[in-house]
Amino acid sequence: MTQSEINYQHIQANGLTFYVGASGSGPRLFFISGSNGDLRKDNSPLLTPLTNNFELLSYDQRGMGQSDKPDLPYTMLDYASDAAAILDAMGWQNVDVVGYSFGGMVAQELAIGWPDKVNRLALLATTAGGAGGSSYPIQEFVELSPVESARRSLEVADLTFTAQWQKDNPDEANKKIALRMKSQSMFADEPNAASGQQRQLQARAKHDTYDRLPTIKQPTLVLAGNRDGQAPVKSQRAMASQIPNCQFKQVNGSHAMLWENNEAVKELITFIT
Repeated sequence: MTQSEINYQHIQANGLTFYVGASGSGPRLFFISGSNGDLRKDNSPLLTPLTNNFELLSYDQRGMGQSDKPDLPYTMLDYASDAAAILDAMGWQNVDVVGYSFGGMVAQELAIGWPDKVNRLALLATTAGGAGGSSYPIQEFVELSPVESARRSLEVADLTFTAQWQKDNPDEANKKIALRMKSQSMFADEPNAASGQQRQLQARAKHDTYDRLPTIKQPTLVLAGNRDGQAPVKSQRAMASQIPNCQFKQVNGSHAMLWENNEAVKELITFIT
C-alpha cells in the first residue's frame, strides 16, 4: 500500500473538520493512532500490512496533522467523542477498533462511553492510568533539545536502546536518533502544530480509566511489546486484568512493535478475525 492508493478526505464531525483516510479491503477496522500521529508520516496505520486483511479507517486526531486544532483545552472525553462522531459521519457502526498508544487510551474511553459502536477492541502499547499504572510521561521530552528529545524517546520506547548499546553501536545509534529527529520535526512548523501537540500531551497526562474498565464487555485484546518502556508491560497486564473478556498477549518488540515484525500483526489479525 502506498500513499497514492489511500482514499483521503476531510469530513465534519463533532463540530470540527477531520482529515481521514481509508485503505485496504475486507472487514472494517477502525484504527486510532498514537501521540503526534499524522497520516502523512511513514508510520501511518494505513501503510501497515493490516490493509491486506481489512478495510482500514484512520484519521488525524484534533490538534494533529491536517485536522482542526481548536484553541482550547482538550480532554480524553473530547478525543473519544471525536472518534464516535467520525464513525457516525463515515457510516461505520459496531466495528472492530484498534487503539495504539495514545489511541489506545482514546479507544478505552470510546468502548466505555459508546459501547454500541465497538464490536471487538484491541489495545496496543497502551495503559489505563490510575491504580493500574500510567505510560511514561513523554511530555518531559518537549523541553529537551531536539537530539536529546529523540534520544530519550528512543530509550523509553525500546528498553534495549541503552546508553551502553549506543556506546557500542555509535553509527546505528546516531542513525536511529537522526530518523527520530526527522519524524518529530516533520510538519512541526505548520500553524498551531506545537500548541496542538502540547494540548494532546496535557490530555494524555490526565488519562485514567482503570476503575471503569470492568464496564467494557466487548472481547478485548491487550497486546504488549516485551521491550516497551513507554507502556510498561506490568501496567498493560494490570489493564488487561480489569477487563472481563480480555486476553493478554506479549510479543517481541518495542513500543513500535506493530512496525517492527509480523508477530504483532499476526496476533492482531488472529484476534480480529
